[in-house]
Amino acid sequence: MSDQPVIQARGLTKYFGSKCALRDLHLEVPRGCVFAFLGRNGSGKSTTIRLLLGLLAQDRGDASVLGCDSRHLTPGHRARIGYLTEEHQVYGWMSVREAGEFQASFYPRWNEKIFRGVIGHFGLKPEAKVRHLSRGMRAGLCLALTLAPDPELLILDDPALGLDPVARRSLVESMIYLTRRSDRTIFFSSHHLGDVERVADYLAVLDYSVLRACCPLESFRGSVREVLLHFEGAPPKLPPIPGLLQSFRTENTLRATFAHYTPDAERALRSLNPSALEAIPMGLEDAFISYLGERGEKTFILSELETTP
Repeated sequence: MSDQPVIQARGLTKYFGSKCALRDLHLEVPRGCVFAFLGRNGSGKSTTIRLLLGLLAQDRGDASVLGCDSRHLTPGHRARIGYLTEEHQVYGWMSVREAGEFQASFYPRWNEKIFRGVIGHFGLKPEAKVRHLSRGMRAGLCLALTLAPDPELLILDDPALGLDPVARRSLVESMIYLTRRSDRTIFFSSHHLGDVERVADYLAVLDYSVLRACCPLESFRGSVREVLLHFEGAPPKLPPIPGLLQSFRTENTLRATFAHYTPDAERALRSLNPSALEAIPMGLEDAFISYLGERGEKTFILSELETTP
């Protein structure tokens, strides 16, 4: 098996008019992993995916997928890639069976067993018309159409958006099934961080077109730490501390969130003479929100409302 990254981007940049949608992206996706691509709405995730697939032309930089320049992907390379978008587009006048037959005509490696297995998992009847399917069922059909060509690389652009919990769970289970093969790679964007935490090996975080983090999931989760300080009276204001993301003060406590919590940061906190100090483990969702949230001291919304005349 090749050690070459399945996806590689170097200085990838895209403008739409004067607006920068993606700035100087450097990214490598190892073979055989599940790679989560995260960020706020409008951060540039879908633009990045379209650039990687050669569906948009970059303004600067370059990218390759499966060892081929993204601008020159051949039909042979595209046949090794499965691409599923949040729109779940498929012809409404077709039946489920006809949609599968139509898709199979483009892929010599089409696996009918996989197609039937996925539509069965989502409870789809082959004779059902696509226009009569629920959003979750349509997502299941599109996933079946994406997996049946037996892709080496699966790229999912927020495919669970708008799905109910049952349909989303089925989609995640299908992803887990695919990752049992070590030669398969999944690159996906999602707003459901519970799903990311369940399946991802690596993650990258885009923040307003700029890559802010790219590392194993456990490294990211371990690098963001919340520290709770207790005081006998009102807590003091925090001094500037390297790595401090945000803080909250209540009547007798102070919560501080750090990226890369260091011994120097702990010494700075202890210099405030708290009666107790404890580090609190953070889940991925809390770590992600803290990492992308506004910096500085925060107040609770209800506290602001109480002081507003």
